[in-house]
Amino acid sequence: MKIAYFVDEFPPFFRGGLGTYAMEITRQFIAKGHSITVFSRNTGNDPTSDTWAGVEVHRPRLMTFPDIFSIVNPDEVKNWDHNGQNFFAETVLYNVLSASKLVNQLVQNEHRRYDLIVAHDWIAALAGIICKRNLNTPLVFHFHSTEQGRNPSGSNTIKDIERLSAMTADRIVTVSYAMRDELVSFGYPEAKIRVLHNGVDTGKYDPAKIPKRQVEAFRERIGVGSSPMIFFIGRLTWVKGADPLLLAMPEIIKEIPDAKLVLLGVGDQEQLLSQMVRELHLGKNVILHFRMVPETERLVYYAASDVCVFPSKYEPFGIVCIEAMSMEKPVVVGARGTSGFREQVIPMGDDICGYHIDPYNPSDIAKYIVKILKDPDLAAKMGKNGRQRVLEHFTWDHIADETLRVYQEVVDQHAAYPESGE
Repeated sequence: MKIAYFVDEFPPFFRGGLGTYAMEITRQFIAKGHSITVFSRNTGNDPTSDTWAGVEVHRPRLMTFPDIFSIVNPDEVKNWDHNGQNFFAETVLYNVLSASKLVNQLVQNEHRRYDLIVAHDWIAALAGIICKRNLNTPLVFHFHSTEQGRNPSGSNTIKDIERLSAMTADRIVTVSYAMRDELVSFGYPEAKIRVLHNGVDTGKYDPAKIPKRQVEAFRERIGVGSSPMIFFIGRLTWVKGADPLLLAMPEIIKEIPDAKLVLLGVGDQEQLLSQMVRELHLGKNVILHFRMVPETERLVYYAASDVCVFPSKYEPFGIVCIEAMSMEKPVVVGARGTSGFREQVIPMGDDICGYHIDPYNPSDIAKYIVKILKDPDLAAKMGKNGRQRVLEHFTWDHIADETLRVYQEVVDQHAAYPESGE
């Protein structure tokens, strides 16, 4: 297949898990003999066209046009703050320029042919819709989350874009059955929806690749030493649950006085979390690393930890969980509402690899962290089971095969019924 692929994040630009997903899955597509042309956001100085790990990538350079955009800006977006309005304007421009490059240059001028258009989330949705309309090429739209799920009182403009994308697409792909249920509850057509989990590179996320002496040196360097290490990695926003994890620490310390929580990430909660550490007198037990780190360093954080905790309040999938499981770490995960973690983590029985918790309840979080830290044999069993589960269900090779199967289904359907549209 020849696939035009619109995704906001792609190397060298990462904002979160979507960038990791796009990087890994497109490499798999190339390895399996397919042709991928990626259209991604240009952060300012990125090359406008290049090849990354065998993947052709186009990043149209953006321009500023605040006075013009203020006229055509949706009324609701005009009430956003300055940064929000700029982001929306840049997103619209990224979509229009990317679609124009595909339609007018690659197809019209260079006579390229594409079998399928793929777009990820509302940030790249408009480009996918434009190209489907102009090229009569089928569209697959990937939902990694929804505006309504992230924030029910969120942007009506974004909700409208998501709904238009879902109704226009020939197929909707989402990352978990929990997310499928959410989409159906919003009225999206169930017959269009396919569930495809995310994956992890088990060759890279392998505890055997990190020497014990490197782990010990790292723990000393960050101030953990020989203490039990609780690890959280993620965007520091309300939805990811770092704040109830901090609230759980006093109860954890009562049982395990030398326990250390390491929080790694950036986001809106940085000042709040710092304030909480001071007010709860957790300075000796909490280590705050407000930064993004390269993957090689992230692997060492995982390897150094004793338990990984992700108390998300809304998590359609959550790649960090299967990364931790692949590194043979027991996990404690939020399991209320839309939670893909429930599909990753087995919380009981012979195959147990972690625990499900109520992310709104610090006592629940504390209870299961303590249970793991006090039982090294259980922790080791969870870790072994977790990696085995990833090897069986969440490798990129397996996920890529399942994704290509869905893509081929759409291409074949379009070839049989080219005028069927939506």
